[in-house]
Amino acid sequence: MKLAFVGGTGPEGLGLAMRFARAGHEIAVGSRSAERGEEGAAKVREAVPSAVARGAENADAVSDADVVFLTFPYSGQEATLAALGSALDGKIVCNVAAPLEFVKGIGAVALDVPGKSAAQEAAQQLPEARVVSGFQNLSAEELQELDHPVPADVLVCGKDVEAKQVVIGLANEIDGVRGVDAGGLSQSRYVEMITSMLINLNRKYKTQTAIRIVGLPGDETH
Repeated sequence: MKLAFVGGTGPEGLGLAMRFARAGHEIAVGSRSAERGEEGAAKVREAVPSAVARGAENADAVSDADVVFLTFPYSGQEATLAALGSALDGKIVCNVAAPLEFVKGIGAVALDVPGKSAAQEAAQQLPEARVVSGFQNLSAEELQELDHPVPADVLVCGKDVEAKQVVIGLANEIDGVRGVDAGGLSQSRYVEMITSMLINLNRKYKTQTAIRIVGLPGDETH
């Protein structure tokens, strides 16, 4: 498939782009400028020599994509989606944003957002897109360590069943990862909020934590 990463020059976007390029997908790394997008694509090609990866402005990156990943900070979501507008109509859009802020003496703190979750706000802005959410809890550092599996579940939320299955299938292509249908888009709020806790655990214990859900059918195979 053709996968686009809006705001894909950050650590999470690049990590996902590298993993999916390694799985054989065609990658477009988007940014506010084509030059920055190309810098990101060059990093993907360096990490995965076989990668088919290009850099572009965000609107160009999503133009022919089958699945679009929103991998920019939550603070830029409203303006970025307003700029893209109808370019995302009909596309599967996976929101990776986790609304949080860093507070001195406390660490990462999850934000209460007006639209309940970043994913619900994205869906409101993009009524003609097939919005789901996922990948918020994966470590960017682990994603970029391509020779190592990422032992984690990716909780995918959304009301479009087919779109969720596509994104779950992509998650399953990352070594060590299992995609899980976590219900409707309203559940994304809780998935997003877990991210701040994981960041604080990582800092406290100097490690990379992840989420695993136990007790699901087929768990005996994991």
